[in-house]
Amino acid sequence: MSTQGHATSTRVDEIADGIFRISTPVPPSIVPGGFTFNQYVIRDDEPLLFHTGPRMLFGAVRDAVERILPLSTLRYISFSHVEADECGSLNQLLAAAPRAVPLCGQVAAMVSIGDLADRPPVALADQASVALGRHAVQWIDAPHLPHGWECGFLFETATRTLLCGDLFTQFGESHPPITEDDILEPSEAGRLAMDYYSHSPDTGRLLDRLADTAPATLACMHGPAWRGDGATLLRSLAARLASAPPRH
Repeated sequence: MSTQGHATSTRVDEIADGIFRISTPVPPSIVPGGFTFNQYVIRDDEPLLFHTGPRMLFGAVRDAVERILPLSTLRYISFSHVEADECGSLNQLLAAAPRAVPLCGQVAAMVSIGDLADRPPVALADQASVALGRHAVQWIDAPHLPHGWECGFLFETATRTLLCGDLFTQFGESHPPITEDDILEPSEAGRLAMDYYSHSPDTGRLLDRLADTAPATLACMHGPAWRGDGATLLRSLAARLASAPPRH
């Protein structure tokens, strides 16, 4: 898959106080139905980037970050799990941001990032927090939700923003930066067409843990960010997955 030529349409929007969504659309000619790759920047004393984008989008992400803050000031580069669109350009970003270190869960650090990254990661235990300035992020372990043993999420406590990775993935190349419309049905339509969930026995419990944070904003990696009653939405997703018929 090549996204070359589409990086010029990368846009930057503030979706919560000091939290910016970077989004690059990909047309249906490359991904059926169209798609978006999103990254999130928390602008603060110790700036954080969540998701790097794949290597082919490095230039677009670099330029978009520079519209928010000097790339060289990044302190943390984080992601939900090890996958090309989550951390594919990690080392390119580390080379461009000499203060930055990878920030991930303990499992990711142990099985992948400790070897793959050009700089040693900061490995967070479940519920561990990192202060960024007026923002702070808390790591929440979520193995196999939706996929990947090392999977987890960051919750930004000041704005109650859940950086929720592949949860609520929506297809399409044209979305508003943030919406209050329903995203469960569009994301379920995509999941039913191409199921990317592990369907672990712990899925419901983990979604309930995420709901307990009572997020006001969900920072999705594919599609628009979302604003509303995040606890209810996450529990609705849990109910939908619990009723899903087994796939063969």
